[in-house]
Amino acid sequence: MDVPHTKILVIKPSALGDIVHSLPFLYSLRQRYPEAEIHWVVARGLQGLIEDHPMIQRLWIIDKERWKVLSKLPETFAQLRHFQGGLRRERFDLVIDLQGLLRSGLMAWATGAPCRIGFREAREGSPFFYTHRVRGGKEIHAVERYMKVAAFLGCESSPLVFPLPPFPTRTPLVESLPAEYAVLAPSAGTEVKRWPPDRFGELASRLPLPSVVVAAKGDIPLAEGVAAASRGKALSLAGKTSMKELFAVIRNARFVVSNDTGPMHIAAALQVPVFAIFGPTNPHRTGPYGPMHTIIREEIPCSPCYRRKTCGKVRCMENLSVERVLGIIQAKKEADL
Repeated sequence: MDVPHTKILVIKPSALGDIVHSLPFLYSLRQRYPEAEIHWVVARGLQGLIEDHPMIQRLWIIDKERWKVLSKLPETFAQLRHFQGGLRRERFDLVIDLQGLLRSGLMAWATGAPCRIGFREAREGSPFFYTHRVRGGKEIHAVERYMKVAAFLGCESSPLVFPLPPFPTRTPLVESLPAEYAVLAPSAGTEVKRWPPDRFGELASRLPLPSVVVAAKGDIPLAEGVAAASRGKALSLAGKTSMKELFAVIRNARFVVSNDTGPMHIAAALQVPVFAIFGPTNPHRTGPYGPMHTIIREEIPCSPCYRRKTCGKVRCMENLSVERVLGIIQAKKEADL
């Protein structure tokens, strides 16, 4: 699509890893339209990921979790009307919906923009609200899927750059950490995606360097369980870092051991080696992007099953031993010497 655009809205509210995956798209979009004013819709709690980004002129922060509370439905409708009115007044000439759900499709439509782009296979009827539909595909990595929209717009796809916003690499928190350390990220969006925390702790106790455990405030007990099982080799920073401090902690790590979760994608964007533990999800779609990272998973017939909440035995996680994970890390590190 070889059309000039001067005011662009990107709709990608969540989740943390998905926003990281969309950063190469942002880079290509900015290269294609260097003078355009770019706005971005992001969910509250994740704005720190792209706050103060030099490629984005304005963030539109939505309270999507609050909007789900039925008791606040009248208030939610009022907020939505105000929000949609604000979007329409901006007079965007291009809107790109990378989220692909009913709510994001409605946002795109509410702008009244003459050009609204989204994925042909997007869910919940959202393609109905687009003027142009791009076939993204489901069996490719999310980064490559988003870049198909970039290609549709005539953007260059090379080099592939993850432009995180500026952040301080040395902070009082980082200065207080050991000179060398590994980062452990034992959280995940759902229980079935989590390697048991006691195994993360056991792994930490056997690594040749100390570990730092990162997690959100809601996962403090999980992170403390990892630290408790580490025999004094791991320190929990759960709930103690801002998003920019999390960048700094990960940036200074020797490597990261993680479930399929947001910090894994931040590490990949920062080119910090990742050992990613996968079970019910597919690393070909959502794994750490790039050849320097290592996927660790059990090769069993039912994995990936894409279950979000329940599973009888979660064999893909339960069968994965500390010895195997440690052996893969040691072999990789020896090969890199």
